[in-house]
Amino acid sequence: MPKYVIERDIPGAGQLTAEQLKGVSQSSCDVLRNMGPEIQWVQSYVTGDKIYCVYIAPNEEMIREHARKGGFPANTINQVTAIIDPATAE
Repeated sequence: MPKYVIERDIPGAGQLTAEQLKGVSQSSCDVLRNMGPEIQWVQSYVTGDKIYCVYIAPNEEMIREHARKGGFPANTINQVTAIIDPATAE
């Protein structure tokens, strides 16, 4: 199943409180439950004005549908073509 990195432009994302991030996470999980097991949220990285999310889904349209239903942006969606780490250099 393809893996995607989603870039979400959310001004002030890095200033969100733990409680606010919990609420965003709960909203996302609620939408995912209703969409079924084909789409999975792996994890997200919160930065100053963006959140980068890693998802597994059959296609990009399902990622866009999740964003629409959840009410949050999916400004850029990129399919992961390879994963590298320090062990790749060995």
